Amino acid sequence: MGDTRVCWFNAIERVTIGNSRIDKRSKTMTTKETMTTYRTTARVVGVVYLAGFVVGIGGQGLIQSMLGAPNYLSTVSANSMTVAIGALLWLMAVVGDAAHGVLMFPILKQHNERIAVGYLAARIVDAIFIAIMVLFILIQIPLGSEYVKAAAADASYLQALGRLFTQAQLYAYEIGMSTLGISGLLLCSTLYEAKLVPRWLAVWGLLGYAIILCGMVSAVMGSGLGDLSSLPGGLWEVFMGVWLIVKGFNASAFVSQAPRTGTLAEPLVA
Repeated sequence: MGDTRVCWFNAIERVTIGNSRIDKRSKTMTTKETMTTYRTTARVVGVVYLAGFVVGIGGQGLIQSMLGAPNYLSTVSANSMTVAIGALLWLMAVVGDAAHGVLMFPILKQHNERIAVGYLAARIVDAIFIAIMVLFILIQIPLGSEYVKAAAADASYLQALGRLFTQAQLYAYEIGMSTLGISGLLLCSTLYEAKLVPRWLAVWGLLGYAIILCGMVSAVMGSGLGDLSSLPGGLWEVFMGVWLIVKGFNASAFVSQAPRTGTLAEPLVA
């Protein structure tokens, strides 16, 4: 009888140890898979940062070279393809803005779900206003064509309408960038608290986006500081893009999501 009990306890011990080893291997595999996913996400986000900077600068340069001309409606009519390409580049930036919110949501959710939702919402609002800005730009193409064909009496009316659309485009841009400033503050505060990146990098982002927010809000009120205020945050996005591609997020900041596996020694509770 005693030998039977010993054999029984030995069998239970072997099963428990075996299950424990399987549990550890399962957790290790899950952790590796999770970190691989986050590493890939970091690279994609980094590429989107860099691509957004390039297409944004490119689109802004093409559009401003047309809309900034003295008799810009005639210039827009003569260079409608250039304006359309600039608008298309900005639409690519719109997609990138929305993609940031979607890609970063599962990362931020691990540390603060409310901020994750807020960041996603702010990025979508940012994308919407930039899309509205693009719409006002595209409206200038048919307006320019009508201006070229119009008589002198109608030309002044079309010029006034063009100035109205240009100002509306500027307002949409400034409001969109203000929302970008808010989203950036949400993002960088989580990067700082969770140590997803070095804290000096998160602080740089906080300062850069705070300057964007203040500068763009003041630009809506007529300060003219909009473009200047975007420089610190723009440089941060370029550096951040390179950082995420090369180094990714700090692995130690992630909470293990490995599922628990029940054993005979530690049964799962329903």
